[in-house]
Amino acid sequence: MSAIGDLYKQADWKAEKHVPVIECADTVAADETLEVRVCVGKEIAHPNTTEHHIRWIRLYFLPEGGKAPFEVANLEFTAHGESAEGANAGPVSTHHHASAFLKLKTSGKLIATSYCNIHGLWESTKDVRVG
Repeated sequence: MSAIGDLYKQADWKAEKHVPVIECADTVAADETLEVRVCVGKEIAHPNTTEHHIRWIRLYFLPEGGKAPFEVANLEFTAHGESAEGANAGPVSTHHHASAFLKLKTSGKLIATSYCNIHGLWESTKDVRVG
C-alpha cells in the first residue's frame, strides 16, 4: 500500500485539467493582505457534472525553513448538478474556483491540493516572497 503522499499527482496545469492553479503576487509586504486565487481547469476546462467533478481544494503555507505546512483554506465544492430528478438535472452546481485572503510574516511556499472524484489527488506549489 502506498503512503498518501505517493498518491498525489503533479503535472503542468497548462496541459492537465486536474492540477490546482495558484494565482497571487510573487512578492508581498509583511502583514499585507494577499489574495490567493485557486482553481482547477484554468487552461483546459474540467467537467463539473454529477459523475465527474472536483470535490475540494486545500491551500497550505510552508514557511521558508519550516518543517510542517499550515492549512490556510479548505474549499469544499458540494453541489454538482445532482437532484431527485437524476444526474445533472439539479438547479445548482458549484464551480471549482475560489479565493483566500491571508497575511504572511515570512516568505515560503503555497501548496494547493485538489481531489477529483474519478482521477484522485493532485498538487501544485508557488513560492511567495515577503519583502
